[in-house]
Amino acid sequence: MLQRILILLTLLFVSTVTVAANFDYQLKPLKIAENVYAFIGATEDFSFENGGNIVNTGFIVTSAGVVVIDSGPSLRYGQQIRAAIKSVTDKKINRVYLTHHHPDHFLGNQAFEGVPIYALKATATNIKNEGAAFADNLYVMVGDWMRGTDVMDPNVVVKPGVVKVGNHQLEMLSLSGHTSADLAIFDQTSGVLFSGDLIFHKRTLTTPHADINKWLATIQTLKSLPFKALVPGHGPISDDKNALIEMTEYLNWLDKTLKKASEQGLAMTDVMALQLPEKFSSNALLKQEFSRSVIHLYSSYEAAVFKRVN
Repeated sequence: MLQRILILLTLLFVSTVTVAANFDYQLKPLKIAENVYAFIGATEDFSFENGGNIVNTGFIVTSAGVVVIDSGPSLRYGQQIRAAIKSVTDKKINRVYLTHHHPDHFLGNQAFEGVPIYALKATATNIKNEGAAFADNLYVMVGDWMRGTDVMDPNVVVKPGVVKVGNHQLEMLSLSGHTSADLAIFDQTSGVLFSGDLIFHKRTLTTPHADINKWLATIQTLKSLPFKALVPGHGPISDDKNALIEMTEYLNWLDKTLKKASEQGLAMTDVMALQLPEKFSSNALLKQEFSRSVIHLYSSYEAAVFKRVN
């Protein structure tokens, strides 16, 4: 029996190493609507096993060329996006849009050298200021998947409003909440909304740069859009507004929980140990991300309760 277990573990290890050694993200274009596709990442933490492929990216095939939405976590990922696009169309890459400055969304930029890479002005500033540290951190977490990856800044500033690219009308929404600058892209032609990390679906949201009040207001803006399909930054595609409702419920609960805990004078470790609501249990990484949110946000709640005495 022990010998069988050892053989099974060896086979699993060899399989994992083989996939990793090939550095193949296995990107498969998922058709969301006519000429609109997405690559769906795992609802996991960064790891060597997944190579950082925990993000959703996508592309739109227009009569003027391909619009790419987010370039992914590494040079290899960006290169594999390009290869996957070629399996769908022989049209050239027209442009790339970056939804925000977190590393899993922009570190594939090098694969699009010579292509216009669009981002909000504040996103470009954030990448310039924090991009190198993000890249270093991902090298530590996912190892050689990152080989050759360096920060390449966006080179065109996005302006809010409707942009016509070929036969597609793309609405650029300059928002915030997850970070100080979050770009959502609504393809009015197909009815597909690319929300970036403003929406996490079936995966607990992350908060290293979050402003909960702004985030809640932003979700109301997204709710007003007549989208037919939603591509969240993380998690499965949604064809209704339930993902937005669930996000609102979690953010409201998080805000109230941290506020109440600070008023009760709880230490950060005590807050992390709180019982989490059952209704959020279907969201991946609930415990881990709640604990991280306490680290990210709790001090600001304490500061609002315990005023400095000079």
